[in-house]
Amino acid sequence: MAALGKIRKRGLILISIIGLGLFAFIAEEGFRSCEASRNDRRQQIGEVLGEKVSVQDFQKLIDEYSEVIKMQQGVNNLNEMQLNQVKDMVWQTYIQTKVVENEANKLGLTVTDAELQNILNEGTNPMLMQTPFVNQQTGRFDANSLKKFLADYKTQQTANPQLAEQYQALYKYWTFIEKTLRQQLLAQKYQSLLASCILSNPVEAKMAYKEANEESQIELATFPYSSIEDSKVKISDADLKAKYEEVKGRFKQYVESRDIKYVTVQVAPSANDRAALQKSFTKYTADLAAAADPANAVRKSTSLVNYLGLPVAKTAYAADIADRLDSMAVGQTFGPFESQMDNTLNVIKLVSKQLLPDSVQYRQIQVMGATADEAQKRADSIYTALNGGADFELLAKKYGQTGEKTWLTTAQYQQAPSMDADTKTYINTLNNLGVSETRNMKLGQGNVIIQVVDRRAMINKYTAAVIKKTIDFSKETYSTAYNKFSSFVSANQTPDKIAKNAKGCGYTVQEAKDITTSTHTLVGINDTRDALKWLFEAKEGEISPMYECGNNDQLLLVVLDKIHPKGYRAYDDPQVKEMLKAEVMRDKKAEQLMAKAKDVKSVSAAKAKGATVAPVNQVTFSAPVFVMSTGASEPALSGAVAATAKGQFSAKPVKGNAGVYVFQVTNRTTRPGKFEAKAEEDKARQKALQFAGNFMNELVIKAGVVDDRYLFF
Repeated sequence: MAALGKIRKRGLILISIIGLGLFAFIAEEGFRSCEASRNDRRQQIGEVLGEKVSVQDFQKLIDEYSEVIKMQQGVNNLNEMQLNQVKDMVWQTYIQTKVVENEANKLGLTVTDAELQNILNEGTNPMLMQTPFVNQQTGRFDANSLKKFLADYKTQQTANPQLAEQYQALYKYWTFIEKTLRQQLLAQKYQSLLASCILSNPVEAKMAYKEANEESQIELATFPYSSIEDSKVKISDADLKAKYEEVKGRFKQYVESRDIKYVTVQVAPSANDRAALQKSFTKYTADLAAAADPANAVRKSTSLVNYLGLPVAKTAYAADIADRLDSMAVGQTFGPFESQMDNTLNVIKLVSKQLLPDSVQYRQIQVMGATADEAQKRADSIYTALNGGADFELLAKKYGQTGEKTWLTTAQYQQAPSMDADTKTYINTLNNLGVSETRNMKLGQGNVIIQVVDRRAMINKYTAAVIKKTIDFSKETYSTAYNKFSSFVSANQTPDKIAKNAKGCGYTVQEAKDITTSTHTLVGINDTRDALKWLFEAKEGEISPMYECGNNDQLLLVVLDKIHPKGYRAYDDPQVKEMLKAEVMRDKKAEQLMAKAKDVKSVSAAKAKGATVAPVNQVTFSAPVFVMSTGASEPALSGAVAATAKGQFSAKPVKGNAGVYVFQVTNRTTRPGKFEAKAEEDKARQKALQFAGNFMNELVIKAGVVDDRYLFF
């Protein structure tokens, strides 16, 4: 009982302790939950229809589509611009696929295997024509070729690893095509269902025919808005606010955007840097001119252009080099010269210029032996037999080869980064052999008998040694620019100070508006992802750290000037106010000019009041009138003319985009032709479908898309 009494005496204290303990427990769980949420968000690149999109899943889609592009274009890698295009395409496709699937699920729309098989059997879909399963004789997609590949794919998994790898790449390509075909077919079904809701009728068709084919000729009197000086128009804040409420829908934005002010420094080579490079090129030029074989001189210079030592087409060289080759003599060295197109210093030595075929058709027999002597002896025997009239293909088959004819084009080898001696000998031999001429070549791995079958397109080919180096800045120059800009940033830590002192320090403050998270680079500068991440986490008025970006040649400082949230742009937004001012200015000028034209009853009376008069022909209701004197298209004028009888003067002035108009309808005719009810109904329906074609944009707007790709890509 005594213990119980003590507990009761300290009850409030115990309750407080227990309460604090419970709060600490709940708070800890809350913190853990918040941290877990933050970790989840760090792994999400966005959201569509409330569904999170993980960075891992999105990366898989990018990799998948990148492989497709590389296979279609026959390249091993994509550059930064191409990768950005892939990322955008994958994101847009993902969003559209999700919203269409969502709508299709509500309606019970699906794509069956049988429907897909019908697409394959028809073989007319453009995507199918991009696959390797096209019959070269018919030029059509061959479903049987695809079936054979899929059957072979299953049996090749345990076969030759290299062959299995090729099959795997092609299989992934096909699965992408199949998936895309299913997505396309589902979208087409949804669009067809939507289209079936749009009908046309004979009355509509007759009206549309009349609107398109009934032409009016008019005498048009124009009172242009430009005839009133802007300074003579008074615009109040109340006018702007009233206009804002009237046209507020124009200012709705569906994603957040941000405005910035920024200072960027492009580091450029100094006079000392240029002088040092010029000095180096003096030596390069002397070495190149003296060298019998320029390969070493080019290699030691670390030129941007490799030396193949092989005749190639002019197209193999950059334009600044190619443009000078024809004016040079063989053995001549030209340079150094500066090229503005790629910011380089260059020197060229023309080693040779020859008229050679652009394409050579040939066949070959590779000859191997246990020893080099054995291979040589066997090759001599084959060569002698061929010179004696033996059949090439029969001899090739005797040695387990086909001896089939193959084309070698200059484009296949002229961009090679390097080339060994055997390959150069091989290509040079093919280029210089005559038709039906045979050669027994001894190479490092044996012998090869080659025979030229045909030669096509004789062109000039050049062997040129090129030393090309970028005119770049030194570490000292970069360090000087970095230290100067760093000092400026440290001394100016407010937006006002940056704006005030930038010019005096040799910098320019620039602006960029409406930047969104879908941007790949900030103000068009490469490697600015860190700056973008800062931008969308910063608050208005904040100043960024100094960023090193570009191609390691730029410095960047950013000030977050304004955040525009989703929704309607505010009335006091400067861009909004400029648009409102232009609208109100036009309205007030129109009021003055319409009052001026109010009592005008003829074209001559309008001209007496200062109007510009000119005839306008072929005016129809279905197309806006183009007025030469104002340079504007005027839809309102088309409607007014259609409503005015032949011979009549306009009932009242017409307010247009660029002026106020009155007119006299002088004639009205109908274009020759016969009214075809069915054809006109189809045209009217197609026109309605075009307007309904914005359905995808509406679905995307309603999908609640969140785009955080900038955090990862």
